[in-house]
Amino acid sequence: MDERNSPVRPPRRLPPLAALRAFEAAAANLSFQRAAQELFVSPTAISHQIRALEKLLETPLFHRLARRVELTPEGLRLFHMVKDGLDTIELGLAAMRRGRAASSLVLTTNTAFAAHWLLPRMGSLREAVPQVDIRLNATETVVDLARGEADIAIRSGDGDWPALTAQRLAFEHYAPMCSPLLGVTRPADLQRHKLIHFEWQPRAKSPALWSRWFQAAKLKPPKGKESLAFSDETHAILAVMAGHGVGLLSPTLMAGELASGRLVQPFGPQLATGGYYLACLPARRDEPRIAAVWEWFTQQFALQVT
Repeated sequence: MDERNSPVRPPRRLPPLAALRAFEAAAANLSFQRAAQELFVSPTAISHQIRALEKLLETPLFHRLARRVELTPEGLRLFHMVKDGLDTIELGLAAMRRGRAASSLVLTTNTAFAAHWLLPRMGSLREAVPQVDIRLNATETVVDLARGEADIAIRSGDGDWPALTAQRLAFEHYAPMCSPLLGVTRPADLQRHKLIHFEWQPRAKSPALWSRWFQAAKLKPPKGKESLAFSDETHAILAVMAGHGVGLLSPTLMAGELASGRLVQPFGPQLATGGYYLACLPARRDEPRIAAVWEWFTQQFALQVT
């Protein structure tokens, strides 16, 4: 529409919304005190708002008696108008919130998966499901899907969660990785560098620990070897990438860094630690928003495997 030829709507001639809310609360409660409690303001503020409204409308709205107030005929008429209008606004906003909630989805996963696998692909996910508002909850705490704390989860483990529908996306392995600048090419080179590790959750059945790796490699672990320990996997990954030592990391999470040459996996063996799984409540698996996100993850991991 050409703005030069469009009609100009005159401004609305309405009292301030704060005054109308104060009046509606006082009229509904027939008490300035209770109106103040409802709106979390002082009774004096309610009184000032109503007097300003009466001055603007040039008519009294309340009879102020000794211990109570009563609506005047004009006040009663205004009360019905304002109440109907505020009720309509409240119902409309509630419907908007319900509509937004119906199109949003909370996805939970651990911080390492979120930072190194999901976030680089978040743009692709949003393009694939533009109708879904994705909200990411990255935490090391297992989120309770049954309590509605999240809609769908990416979890590491064995998939043995009887209360959930789970689909394996990929097997999970951990292997020695480091910066190529360290010049590590064989297990004997581990003697020259710090071993980096992080604290696995107690629930992990097959953690990727250096003690387990040396056993799998049929090597004796170095005695008195200096190491770097982190409580968070992401911090351990950053230390490895910065060249502070050699760590046991996931090729799935580090696929981009390995492809670019920022990290190298000089030798094995790899340690199996379980798998990456999609999980949700069985009754919600076929909800359109969950099904759409589920399909995207399935396709992404199929591409990564190939």
